[in-house]
Amino acid sequence: MRLALATLALLLTGPAHAWQAGQEGAICTLSHSEAGVDVRLTHDPAVPLYTITVTGPAAWPEAPSFSIAFLGGEEIIISTDRHELSGDGRALGVADRGFGNVLAGLSRNTRAEFIAGPATLSVSLDGAAPEVAAFEACGVAPVA
Repeated sequence: MRLALATLALLLTGPAHAWQAGQEGAICTLSHSEAGVDVRLTHDPAVPLYTITVTGPAAWPEAPSFSIAFLGGEEIIISTDRHELSGDGRALGVADRGFGNVLAGLSRNTRAEFIAGPATLSVSLDGAAPEVAAFEACGVAPVA
């Protein structure tokens, strides 16, 4: 009994590793944290504008391109040269008017690898699909 309670306490107090869709005012959000890696997507339906920011434990290197490799399902690699680094270099972000390939990759695979130069950060996509669906539905006006 004590072991079961101790295990339950560890599960309840441990870090959350789930994908989570939400909304901050009019901005739709999708986030995930795992092993020092934070992934956050936003969508402002009014613009429309999507963003993704990947924050790691160390600074990202200056690199000519940023890629996301979606693995374990309908694998795809997407790349851009329009990424930006935060002031401390730990966060790498991209903004665009459409994120169809990103959202499909998140929902149809088991792993995502974020790559800039020699640096790679990887996260699990377990449980991402229903949260991606909620993110996609966020801000969409119902049809009358």
